[in-house]
Amino acid sequence: MSDVAITAAAPLLAGTRPPPPKALPLFQQLRVTRTNQFEALPLVVFEQPLHHHKSLFGEILIVSDPDGVRRVLVDNLANYPKGDFENRIFTAMFGEGLLSAEPAKWRVHRKVMAPAFDPRSVTAYAPAMAEATQIFARHWDALGPDAVIDMAKEMKALTLQIICRTMFSSDADELMTLAGTALGLISTALDFGLLDVLPIIGSARVKKKEASIHADFAAMDGAIFRMIAEREKNLSDAPKDLLTRLIAAKDPDNGAGLNAQEIRDEVITIFMAGHETTAVAMTWVWYVLSQRPAAAGRVRAELNAVLAGRTPGADDLPNLTYTRMVLEEVMRLYPPVPGISVRVAQKADEICGTKVKAGTKIFIAPWVLHRHRRLWDDPETFDPERFSPENSAGRARFAYLPFGGGPRICIGAMLAMTEASMILATLAQQFHPRLLAGQDVKLRNRITLSPLGGMKMTLARRQVGDSITLPRS
Repeated sequence: MSDVAITAAAPLLAGTRPPPPKALPLFQQLRVTRTNQFEALPLVVFEQPLHHHKSLFGEILIVSDPDGVRRVLVDNLANYPKGDFENRIFTAMFGEGLLSAEPAKWRVHRKVMAPAFDPRSVTAYAPAMAEATQIFARHWDALGPDAVIDMAKEMKALTLQIICRTMFSSDADELMTLAGTALGLISTALDFGLLDVLPIIGSARVKKKEASIHADFAAMDGAIFRMIAEREKNLSDAPKDLLTRLIAAKDPDNGAGLNAQEIRDEVITIFMAGHETTAVAMTWVWYVLSQRPAAAGRVRAELNAVLAGRTPGADDLPNLTYTRMVLEEVMRLYPPVPGISVRVAQKADEICGTKVKAGTKIFIAPWVLHRHRRLWDDPETFDPERFSPENSAGRARFAYLPFGGGPRICIGAMLAMTEASMILATLAQQFHPRLLAGQDVKLRNRITLSPLGGMKMTLARRQVGDSITLPRS
């Protein structure tokens, strides 16, 4: 265990308390599931490779064995499609983008879009990420000494700026305003509860949510369609950003491209999946570093040694090894999307020696995998050394899923890690945010895992070359 692990003198981080020894009484389940239902799961879920769990939403098989996860997400993927409820909501938001497209269309879109997210393309986006983050640093600096901010809102604002500039470049300002409005409105529609899965009344409630989602995106949709039409008129002179790449992308087998509706669907998918998830991940990074000064000190020491105050570039990131380890460990404790999806077995199958009947609901949750006793030592402990090269070498592929897994693993995983690394490397050289005293940090799971009520922090400043101490956490 490294010197930044939790010790007896250091309290557990918010949301990292051990699971309850047994299932909570009904009234406690109702209270907990209003914010983060995963905190109500009993210890047995984190000890068994497969567990038949009974909850307010019915019985479900939680699969937490890496080989079992592989069976569902890779080896027999066709037998485990997403449930109707999830498909309805995702289709309302994303149309037929990568998160919601049926398999045949998904395969075509994934192949067409892959070059826009390959290592060379991600490297090309890095300067825009760095520039947006430096501009954001000046915004923080202008707030004055020890300004109090809501880090959750600040990270959403920053990641929105970054994704708009990498996706739309010269059209970024208009889209930032429209996207910010749409994403703010949609949070209400994504607030699900027990009533949404009840017969009859649930279907009516979901239909109302679908209509609300369509209305929330109407203005943004109009702007995206206009931009697509304008760029298609003279594609050779269009900005070399992500939108242009999607318009120009062709299937390498038959030369087919994406039509305007398909491009719109993928743009919205990238906005939702890329903007929100990176924002919540970075919010938890700042929270953890504020609570673990030894880890924060090691990050700052590495940044001093590698960057010495300059803006990071993509070629610096491989040298920021400890910084990346911190990001990976924070996403283990606080996976941006703590539950992948509910799948429904179409035919009888066998998972890890257990017979699965047709119609069985299957659930794979990074929250459970990342805290499972069979997969991790002291899983509630924050310890970036878990992700050192030597400690990662023998880890099962499907034990750690911050970006999902299988063929439908997030296409923007490399983009997200590059963005998070650039944000941390840029801002941590100038600031060390501190959690506002007396704040009770709680978790809120609404597809992504965010702090309930925000994350109030003060912006303390630092100077390049500050002496670095490594206090014990």
